[in-house]
Amino acid sequence: MSEQTLQHDDEAQAEHPHGRWEAPSPSRRLQLLRSASSVAIVGMSDKPARASYFVATYLLSSSSYTVYFVNPRLEEVLGQPVYASLKDLPEVPDIVDIFRRPDDVPQIAQEAAEIGAKTIWAQLGIESEQAMQLAQDAGLNAVQNRCIKIEHGRFHGNLHLAGFNTGVISAKRQILDR
Repeated sequence: MSEQTLQHDDEAQAEHPHGRWEAPSPSRRLQLLRSASSVAIVGMSDKPARASYFVATYLLSSSSYTVYFVNPRLEEVLGQPVYASLKDLPEVPDIVDIFRRPDDVPQIAQEAAEIGAKTIWAQLGIESEQAMQLAQDAGLNAVQNRCIKIEHGRFHGNLHLAGFNTGVISAKRQILDR
């Protein structure tokens, strides 16, 4: 190795003490979900057609997580209080599930690190390498471009191709009684 390459590696190590961020494997994502007891949904919406609302109803009905909602513009959703920021939550959530624009994710990752959260989870379609690296460098686990509802359902047997549990275990198409 050349001296220049070694110097570059040293600079990268100093810049990213935990190494470059890499997407966690399926087994690691399962471990993160199993070890968590609480989830804060940042960017919670009160509109039933929005993904955050759908994910919240799933987590409330199909998981044992304590679920918190964060949105400075709302006061209550699904009969639960909505908090203005992560710092306002009554406890530190294990997972901070993010439903915001990619440009907002680094700030949310920073706030998650400041309050002591364990994991940031940017939802399906949300990617920010900067936020993932920032989270990892701060000692947090980081997942992006993955839906926590889909991952939870997949790992816990609640997922059908259409995104819900049909209650039928079969490789054959069902014939409905008419």
